Amino acid sequence: MINYHNLLRYLSLCLTLNMLLFSVNASTTEFVVVVNKNNTINALSKREVIDIYMGRYLTFPDGEISQPLDLPAQSTLKNDFYQQLVNKDEQKINAYWARLLFSGRAKPPSPSASVEDALNKVATSQFAIGYIPKSQITDAVKVVYQFDEN
Repeated sequence: MINYHNLLRYLSLCLTLNMLLFSVNASTTEFVVVVNKNNTINALSKREVIDIYMGRYLTFPDGEISQPLDLPAQSTLKNDFYQQLVNKDEQKINAYWARLLFSGRAKPPSPSASVEDALNKVATSQFAIGYIPKSQITDAVKVVYQFDEN
């Protein structure tokens, strides 16, 4: 005799595990953080990238002004970047910035229209910092941070 209650519980558990595995694998974009190739910074720690992107610091570690760039709002790439950086989705990042803007303590990264736009801005400004998929690195920029591949 089949116990339908246990069968439903088992199927529900299998479905939940599949959804969890799918959501973990969905975020497979490998990001790098880049600056202008003439910027004196050669490497940043994850903490330094977080501090710049979350508005805690307005400068690079050497004291030069930093101008962080974001990819377009509501894009998968932007959401994936912040998930990897601070384990928060774009909605939570927007709420974070709304609180900081209201208090007048910081301003969010400048929006870019696309990855190509972000690359162009970084390539033409010594102070710009951006994140891009690793597959789109060009000679016009320098990688200063790469996420671990785990």
